[in-house]
Amino acid sequence: MFDTPSLLTLAIAVLIVNVPFGYWRAGTERFSRPWFLAVHTPVPVVVALRLSWGIAWHVGNLPLLMGAYFLGQMAGGQMRMWRDRRRPR
Repeated sequence: MFDTPSLLTLAIAVLIVNVPFGYWRAGTERFSRPWFLAVHTPVPVVVALRLSWGIAWHVGNLPLLMGAYFLGQMAGGQMRMWRDRRRPR
């Protein structure tokens, strides 16, 4: 009934998975342990998604998935900065 999810679907999932981690990362000191965890914890999740959905590793897939990864991190960071700017002091 359902086909294997496409590479585009995986890229969207990667983006969504990374938004909360980008949000977390934006609230930490750069290169600290929490920052490192916020950047690298989603990697096994992304690999698990790719393997469970049966999408093979190809060098051609890398730019799309890395772009989605960094876009999710950036979007989460922007949400954090937006929230911090709107918070009354």
